[in-house]
Amino acid sequence: MDAQRQQGRFYQRLLFEKRQESPRHGEGSEGGTRPSPREEQQASTANGPARALTEHLMEEVADRENLNRAYRRVKANRGAPGVDGMTIAAARDWIVAHKEELIASLISGSYQPQPVRGVQIPKPGGGGMRQLGIPTVIDRLVQQAILQVLEPLLDPTFSESSYGFRPKRGAHDALRQASKYVAEGRAIVVDMDLEKFFDRVNHDILMARLSRRIGDKRLLRIIRRFLEAGLMQEGVCVARYEGTPQGGPLSPLLANLLLDDLDRELSRRGHAFCRYADDCNIYVCSQAAGERVLASVTAFLEGKLRLRVNRDKSAVAPVSERKLLGHRLLGDGTLTVAPKSIQRAKERIRRITRRNRGVSFERVVSELNSFTTGWVTYFRYAKAKGALQELDSWLRRKLRCVRLKQRKRATSIATFLQQLGVPKNQSWTTAACGKGWWRMAQTPAASQGMSNQWFQDCGLVSLLDRYLQLQH
Repeated sequence: MDAQRQQGRFYQRLLFEKRQESPRHGEGSEGGTRPSPREEQQASTANGPARALTEHLMEEVADRENLNRAYRRVKANRGAPGVDGMTIAAARDWIVAHKEELIASLISGSYQPQPVRGVQIPKPGGGGMRQLGIPTVIDRLVQQAILQVLEPLLDPTFSESSYGFRPKRGAHDALRQASKYVAEGRAIVVDMDLEKFFDRVNHDILMARLSRRIGDKRLLRIIRRFLEAGLMQEGVCVARYEGTPQGGPLSPLLANLLLDDLDRELSRRGHAFCRYADDCNIYVCSQAAGERVLASVTAFLEGKLRLRVNRDKSAVAPVSERKLLGHRLLGDGTLTVAPKSIQRAKERIRRITRRNRGVSFERVVSELNSFTTGWVTYFRYAKAKGALQELDSWLRRKLRCVRLKQRKRATSIATFLQQLGVPKNQSWTTAACGKGWWRMAQTPAASQGMSNQWFQDCGLVSLLDRYLQLQH
């Protein structure tokens, strides 16, 4: 088995094996769509000494080692097939047969992406549907290869107050900075919500921002084609004139590039802010100042970047009344778990412990552990001891419901409770009480038999215990 794994890794590294000569710009395949006048005009806007250094980026994108790294990342990320139905496993055989054509089309700038497969998923908390666009595996490979070249060039130029989808930065860094702002006395937050941001990105504005920094016309043409690739949904391919659907490796970087204009404007004005992707919070000292900032920043976003601010969800309020990345900030900068985050956790637990699932108790516990350990790890910096105690108690009661219903009949329930050490009379009183499962799970007999220690012996991870472990 180890030998097979080693052979698999060796094969992946050599999937795009090096050759002595590679196609140069202008050579190789001419297949695909030729550049349109708009593409040429857009690409020609990059000039100057700094941008001249980026005129041969497609050679770096099409470098075989770069493509090998991109393939390994795409394979590790797994992901569903695109419109062509090709899986990750099938992509390897396709690459072996067509890699020279693929590299040649990248070098020449003629690579033509396929439409993305449209998928809608519910937003957390029942806030409507989110549109995803799943590119084909080969398109994801090319996007990943482009990302690996562009990210080291673009990311260092982004604002220090931008934290989303960036290397060595994350949600906890944004929360830490926001907590500092509030502790300094900025207890009013301007919570900006961009309405369907990824669906409303203006292609011309985005490409103009990109062409300021990138001089390779071939790369700019291919990126525009990715932006304009159709959206296939329910058998119908719809042309796209705006938006960069979530689902491709390149979308987060392009979103950060566009919103970098917002970051620069806020920094120029001297605002204290944290932005995580399209979530932007600006911290001020008074309600009046917040109202002025909300009005002026809305005018900037809608006027210059042609984005739409959701006026129903955007607000100026004390920090304790809003949430940031699932957390709530108190007036002194203390982080707590937002009530909506607790509600969403309970909804997930309800789905796992649904009593008509027909799965074993051991599997339920395993699925719960998988979810709760990750959830607690994310909220490890919040002040959450009391909330986690209550959630632990509620979770154990849900599991008692599951176990009691799995026994079904009164005789089986009484026998089960007696096996757990509950006296016979008390076991039968509970089993024959006629109460619903939720009420029965809170009876003294159920609590005595299925005690905290019993759950621990079953392998259930306590949220509070996990939280306390992470504090050391």
